[in-house]
Amino acid sequence: MADWQEISGGITAPRGYRSAGIAAGLKPSGLPDLALIVSDVEAIAAGVFTISHVKAACVDYCRQSLQAKHSARAILCNAGQANAATGHQGWLDAIESAMAVAQALNIPSESVLLASTGVIGQRIRMDALKAGIPKVVAALSETGSDAAAGAIITTDLVRKSIALETMMGDRPVRIGGIAKGSGMIHPNMATMLAFVTCDAAVSPTLWQQMLSRAADRSFNSITVDGDTSTNDSLIALANGQSRTPAITEMGAEAEKLEAMLTAVCQHLAKAIARDGEGATCLIEVQVTGAQDEQAARQVAKTIAGSSLVKSAIFGRDPNWGRIAAAAGRAGVPFEQENLKIKLGDILLMENGQPLPFDKKAASEYLKQAAADASVPKDLVATNMSNDLSVDRSTIKQRIDNPVIISVSIGNGSSSGKAWGCDLSYDYVKINAEYTT
Repeated sequence: MADWQEISGGITAPRGYRSAGIAAGLKPSGLPDLALIVSDVEAIAAGVFTISHVKAACVDYCRQSLQAKHSARAILCNAGQANAATGHQGWLDAIESAMAVAQALNIPSESVLLASTGVIGQRIRMDALKAGIPKVVAALSETGSDAAAGAIITTDLVRKSIALETMMGDRPVRIGGIAKGSGMIHPNMATMLAFVTCDAAVSPTLWQQMLSRAADRSFNSITVDGDTSTNDSLIALANGQSRTPAITEMGAEAEKLEAMLTAVCQHLAKAIARDGEGATCLIEVQVTGAQDEQAARQVAKTIAGSSLVKSAIFGRDPNWGRIAAAAGRAGVPFEQENLKIKLGDILLMENGQPLPFDKKAASEYLKQAAADASVPKDLVATNMSNDLSVDRSTIKQRIDNPVIISVSIGNGSSSGKAWGCDLSYDYVKINAEYTT
């Protein structure tokens, strides 16, 4: 049983944080497009970013900032323009953005981190951004998490947020997070942004290590379409405002904090996978019997990322041969006679041999999973209009009922998971018309 509980508040649930999201005129739609997250005090900062060689200016900016200084006070995120592949001028725009935030908050520009999302090759509309910064600063609130979560999305259908609380000694410690992502999602991160806040005190080195491991077990284990982005950023702040003793090395308290951090990241990652462009259900691939966790995750990610597996699930076709084929090409050696595959509770293959099974029941399982994970169209419309009265339980329902694919590849003691979504006709339509 988890040693924490879910609470409300999202990114501002931990002590000492405020956030806001406004419409600054960056998106042609007029929807919210500028978010700001601020810690009341300088916070330890860590980050994980895209591995693409074509990177957004904000990624280079954050990497340089975090190498020079492992702390920050603010994170500014714009939606609408990715500011990726925009040359030297894009870099100057990033610097100017940080300076404008710093001036508005009266903090050093080195304490400002940046993130951007939108169309690759488009610079930030700097006039709109600079005019919006005083407004987003004025809107900062201890209840501003939903507004911030709504201002960072692009093709997302719903906001993605979570907050958890645990006890350390006699004091509560909280971690909150928001994220965006719907397409261009693939392991090694993808068009996704995620921001995490924590009110524990953690050493910089340990916080970065925790975040990197949590990313591998969450955002680096999801896939929608096999495309890795130019802008992927996962940034986490820890400001110590819980007033609990500082955590400087691994031990019971560090393990508890890392487990909660991983849970926050996994919730957000699964929400991104479920919100895949055109998707109708979340897929969770569970792999056991591997020699190490990395191998298990590699097999799981390959299955979750298979276009043939994803298409079969969209068609509610229990074509387990595609699952076996994907496992076999994952680059992880195993003996075929050890392969076992289940779809939900239905055993399809064991000891490398196909088994008779009820195909109608298997198809019905896939149909029911999609039905359980659906969200009413009126709720989606409400969320996209930025009404903050979204039913959190309905949003949570989308990721609590995945299609489960269980695969065993041997007798090893390690396991791993990956998450994806089905591949529908709408994915092509959405991306064929993205800039037109």
